[in-house]
Parts: sequence; C-alpha cells; structure tokens
Amino acid sequence: MTDATSHRIAGGLSARLLVLTVAFVMASVLLIFVPSVTRERLTYLKDRLDAARLAIFALEATPDNMVSKELADMLLAHVGTHGIVVHMADRTLMLAQNMPPSVDATYDLRNETMLQTMGDTVATLFQSGNRVIRVLGISPKDRAVTVEVLLDEAPLRRQLWEFGARVFAVSFVISLITAALLYFTLQWLLVAPLRRMTASMMAFRGNPEDETRAIRPSQRNDEVGLAERELAAMQDAVRQSLRQKERLAALGTAVSKINHDLRGILSTARLTSDSLAGSDSPEVKRVVPALLAAIDRAVALCTGTLNYTRDNAPPLRRSRFTLAALTDEIAGAAAAPNGNGFRVVNEVPPGLIAHADRDQLFRVLENLTRNAAECGARMCTISAAQNDAGLRVAVTDDGPGLPPKARAHLFTPFSGSARPGGTGLGLAIARELMRAHGGDIVLEQSDAKGTVFALILPADDGAASRAPAARP
Repeated sequence: MTDATSHRIAGGLSARLLVLTVAFVMASVLLIFVPSVTRERLTYLKDRLDAARLAIFALEATPDNMVSKELADMLLAHVGTHGIVVHMADRTLMLAQNMPPSVDATYDLRNETMLQTMGDTVATLFQSGNRVIRVLGISPKDRAVTVEVLLDEAPLRRQLWEFGARVFAVSFVISLITAALLYFTLQWLLVAPLRRMTASMMAFRGNPEDETRAIRPSQRNDEVGLAERELAAMQDAVRQSLRQKERLAALGTAVSKINHDLRGILSTARLTSDSLAGSDSPEVKRVVPALLAAIDRAVALCTGTLNYTRDNAPPLRRSRFTLAALTDEIAGAAAAPNGNGFRVVNEVPPGLIAHADRDQLFRVLENLTRNAAECGARMCTISAAQNDAGLRVAVTDDGPGLPPKARAHLFTPFSGSARPGGTGLGLAIARELMRAHGGDIVLEQSDAKGTVFALILPADDGAASRAPAARP
C-alpha cells in the first residue's frame, strides 16, 4: 500500500465514519452515565436498608429485644453499617455500636426527587474523604416500617466508580461493534461505489475518448445506482460530443481548403462572365445577369464559410458612434437592391451613442434585415433603448415568422436557415460577434404577426449616453 493510498484511507470517508460512530456512541453513554450511576446508588442504599431490616429480626426474637455485644457487632458488620434504627407502628428498635460516629450528611430516600438524587450521586462521586452518612427509607418488604442506617460513604463511592468503569467498558465495546457494522455496511453501500465513480471520473478525464475508461453502471435501484447511470450517460455524451467536434474540425479544415480553391475558380468565372456581359448577342445578355448573380451567391457562401471556420473571432475595434446613423446606412443598403418594396424603418433615437465595433454591428444588423426581406417581410423596424443593464437594440419585421425547425436550431451552423438553400451561418456568426462584445442575440418573438430579434450589449460595452428627445 502506497503512502498516498494510506493517507487517503486515513483521511477518507470510511475512517471519519468509524471515528464519528465511536464518538457518538460514547457521547450517548455520557448522557446516560449519571442516571445509570444514580440507579446503582439507590440500589446500593436500598440493599443496605433491606439488610438492616433483616438484622433487626434478631432483636425481635429475644424477650427483651436485646442481643449481646458480640452478636450486635457481627450483625452490624454483616450489614456494613455503624448503626440501625427501625421505626415500627408500636415501637422502635435500635442496633448500634457503643459509640457510633457523628453523622456528616443525611439522605432521606422517602422524599427525594430524581434531580436531588442525581445531585447527591455526583456529590458522592467527587468526595475526597470518607464521610459517615445517615440514610432513611421505607422497608422494601414492609411499607409501614421506616429504616435508618449509618454508613461509611467510601465503599459506596468505590462501588459507584467500579460500576461506572464497567458501563464505559461495555459501552466502548458496543460502540466499536456498532461502528464496525456501520463501517462495513456503508463501505459496501456507499463508500465503495463512490470510490469507483471517482476512479472512473479520474480515468475518464485522462482520456475521454477511450470507451474502456467509462463507468459500467450497476443494477442498483437506489440513489447510487441512479448516480452511476447518470455518470455513464454523461461520459457517453461527452465522448460523442468530442468525437463529433473532432470530425467537424477535420471537416472544417477540409471545407476551408476547398473554399479557398473554389473562390479562385469562381473569381475566374466572374471575370469571364464580365467579359460576356459586353456581348451583343440577345441570348447572352439574357443569361449573363442570372449567371453573375449565381456566381456572386457562390462567392458569398464561400466567404461566409471561411469566416466561420476561422479559429479565432475577428478582433474588436470598439469606437463610439451614433447608432441612428448606422441604422440609416443599413436602411439604404437594404432598399437599394430590392424592388419588392421592402424597407427598413429607423426608430433609433438620434442622439443615442453606442460603444462597439461599428463594422461588426453593421454586419449583424444587415444580416437580420436581409433575412427578414428574404423570408417575405415588407418592413423591418430597428429601435433601441438604454437602461442600467446596457443597450438593447430590437429588430422587428412583419414577415410570416420562422418555421419551427428554424427556431429549434436557430443559431446552429448549417441547421438554422429559414429559407431553402440557406446555410444558417449568418445568425451563427451574428451570435459569435455579439458574444465577443460581451452581449448576445436572442429571438424574442416569431409568429404570424412577425419576428423580433434583440441585440444585447452590456453596460460596460453598451451605450454611453441617451438622446434627449425621441426621433421625429
């Protein structure tokens, strides 16, 4: 066994459980120690009273209720007293030494409460000398007879300490047995499975992709079994996720290389198409615009894919700028290429200042407005408001809303597109840019009445001031 293993066992849950069990049992013994010793003291005193009542029968057997000095000393020695007095209804009998010692303390068992008796027991235990005590009580065999005796306290104290030592010894053995039973029970039920799960987690951390390092859950139906099954499911999910990310990384590298070469091919095709645009052939003039548009879309797809598969997000170049002016540029850019009546309405307060990367924020807002136009919206409204939490920019359109599949994978690349042929990269890149600012983009509403996206910029990266008046 190594030093590390020994240290872990010594300071582990099992060792602590063993020590705590022994400690708790001994603590319970301390709680019952005084009542137990008190009961032993009462038993001792009542035995002396009972023996004293029997000794008095020797006096009653004589005609004059007298015995010889030798017999009296023998009876007193047998009882363990210096003197005996028995009070009966019609007479009182006494058996005593010639010169009985003086009494140091009197205990009347007829009237003592339990608390008083416990206090007297504690006083007896911690007395240093040998006192002579006078004890009065009802005869155990005859309730009409009162017996009193003079006793030495030292034998009583000695017997109480011996009884207490036996109680502690028995209790200690019981505590060890109880602790051992609890130790092995909990070792089997709890500690061993916890160690097994811990070992599995440590091994899994070393190589998550190795299936042999995952825990094999037991068939237990309790909380431990549930924890084992949940740990196994989590390890499997992490392993699958790592494998998927590894495949996606390899695929992204391959796609980046293909896109790089494809952009060169498309650039050549674009130049060739531009030369065809000068042809006088009516058929060529009819086909060339569609060809140019297709090539431009292919180039845009390659560019977007390359931008997304880059290892690092584009660097932020924060500046302070008027958000309303940026929105005007987006409105102009959205209206220029569209002949379907789509327009962007600027409701941003004219004096509202934003602190962000202007180009990246333009890219995010332009992507949202373009998506709205492509999904069938006729109008898109951009508004903004600032509060203590930061800046909130809302992009609202009157389109038919996003389909359920698009909402379920809205910000997932290649899965969240709302239009046929889309890649879903636009919103994924938009979220990446907003989170690089310390903010986020969220979908607040999407139904038949339209769609609302909210851009959130935190206070430290958000707007720096608010316009004094609303935009006319």
